[in-house]
Amino acid sequence: MRMKRIVILLIAALLAACSPRPVDAPTVLTYGTPYAPTHPFSRADRIWMEFVAKRSGGRLMIKPYWSGALLSSDHSMIEVRHDVVDIGLITPIYARGGAEVLRAQSGFYGGVKSYADQLQVYDCLAAEFPDFGRETDGLVVLAVQGGNFPGVLTRGHPIRSLADFQGVRLRAPTELTGVLAKLGADPVNMPMGEVYSALAKGVIDGVVAPADTLQSLHFNEVAKYFSGARFARGAYPARAMSKEAWDRLSDANRDVLAESRQVWEDAMRTQITGAEATGARYGAAHGVTFDAFNPADQAKLDALYNEIASHAAKDLSRVAVDGAPIYARAQAIIADINAGRSPACARGKAAP
Repeated sequence: MRMKRIVILLIAALLAACSPRPVDAPTVLTYGTPYAPTHPFSRADRIWMEFVAKRSGGRLMIKPYWSGALLSSDHSMIEVRHDVVDIGLITPIYARGGAEVLRAQSGFYGGVKSYADQLQVYDCLAAEFPDFGRETDGLVVLAVQGGNFPGVLTRGHPIRSLADFQGVRLRAPTELTGVLAKLGADPVNMPMGEVYSALAKGVIDGVVAPADTLQSLHFNEVAKYFSGARFARGAYPARAMSKEAWDRLSDANRDVLAESRQVWEDAMRTQITGAEATGARYGAAHGVTFDAFNPADQAKLDALYNEIASHAAKDLSRVAVDGAPIYARAQAIIADINAGRSPACARGKAAP
């Protein structure tokens, strides 16, 4: 009997040794965005998610919630800070408060020529001015986003010269409201998710937006004239997670997310810039008229953009921030880049 018991124990031990070891369950992080899964932003997000899963060997997975299911546009920074989602698309340029520097600096990029240059300027500024980090306190920035240069899309009033802006009610990002007001337009700020409805109802006459929105947001259905007037634009932190969620991760998973930043930013650049040409072709095929903009007026528009940016920089004094050096530094960095010089602050991506 004793021998039989020993044999049973030995067999059990052998079976246990041959059985696959239990695998730890992967860490699953939620990701929230106000955009649909087909939007260029979301296509870039999916590339990033695939990288994270592969790079971590399945140890770290991302569960997405699209189309505003969990995250809004105008309160996204607060929602991410409070763990509504682990990671989210944030829009400090639309924030109701608490992101005055991040919002203002996105209008300091007069003369910038490419998406890649936008990111380089932002990285330099963020490395040199502590106010950038103070406004993202409680967050870990995982990626920075630039954008296509916007034109003006209108319902029934084509914009071919500066005079055509007079009296036109336009949705525009905050950094452009001062420029448009000087031109006699009636600028309003609202999240992009609300623009289609506002255009359809005639609440606004048009929107300052790049051509990719003709397809990605279906603006071709509610507006018919796209102006070649070109506005400069800047970059801003656009994907983040709460510091508390970051601290809960293992060192290995934090390393994966830090490494994924470049992948995410490259994917956004590819998807966003590619969508511009696609959107223009789509709009032309669906009844949108593309109007040239007077070159002399474009030069005046560029000068006005920088004039308003300089005033906006000084206006940051109302939140106890000296914005003039930020604006001056942005312009110096852009001048270096346009002259083929590498700015002194240029460096690799810092870890989150």
